[in-house]
Amino acid sequence: MKKLKNFPEQKQSQPGIENKMTPEPQIIRQDYYGSQKLMGKVALITGGDSGIGRSIAVHFAREGADVALAYFDENEDAKTTKDMVNAEGRKCLLFKGDLKKETFCKKIVSKTIEKLGKLDILVNNAAMQFPKKNIADITTEQVQKTFKTNIFPFFYTVIAAIPHLKKGASIINTTSVTAYRGSEHLLDYSSTKGAIVAFTRSASLMLVEKKIRVNAVAPGPIWTPLIPATFRGEDLKKFGQDTPMGRAGQPSEVAPAYVFLASEDASYITGQVIHINGGEIIGG
Repeated sequence: MKKLKNFPEQKQSQPGIENKMTPEPQIIRQDYYGSQKLMGKVALITGGDSGIGRSIAVHFAREGADVALAYFDENEDAKTTKDMVNAEGRKCLLFKGDLKKETFCKKIVSKTIEKLGKLDILVNNAAMQFPKKNIADITTEQVQKTFKTNIFPFFYTVIAAIPHLKKGASIINTTSVTAYRGSEHLLDYSSTKGAIVAFTRSASLMLVEKKIRVNAVAPGPIWTPLIPATFRGEDLKKFGQDTPMGRAGQPSEVAPAYVFLASEDASYITGQVIHINGGEIIGG
């Protein structure tokens, strides 16, 4: 895997655009061969236009799933992801809108089922972050926006999806290494990621009788549009270099974990978190 380090300065704003990134992230390895692990499945992925979400969508497609992607306003990125899914021979729906709105979350679930016939896999992946080194600089408005973006939609989508999910369905949530070790400049973000861990564990217990599995993935520093849209200067240049592996990770190194959790290979796994962070040892 090519080392990702010494990133150049680049002008991006939240939530970030993948086609403006330097270097471009790797979405799927050339030597990743699908084995029909998700053949005939239908997946809904929030934040599916770019980064980890895009990589999940393409990996799911290569494994045989049709996908629906929810995104905010990154039209060009979303179109590129759809083209990549279609190139794998699978269907792809795009839903543009604001996940902070419960009505939109309900809509993407109902429209996925209407257009693709069912829903087997729900991936809650969308998130935003706003670094602040001083707690006094974190405004009430920022806290509310971070929580409304990063955790509220998990409730909205799961509640909307439950009546339609059958035995063997899978819900996969994207948390973060910051939920476990904290982050001195991402207090509100890491707080939402901690909430996602608790949400995952509690929902897994609540839904286990329905034979629905709920798990999570906790990425460390991964090269996605959120990074150049968030960090500047040395924080960007040295992004990921403090991991034991000494580099940031690629989306292509994260998405296969979602394939595993969505497939029958993980049929006896629920309430768990897979840590993909370049070697940082995490308890829990």
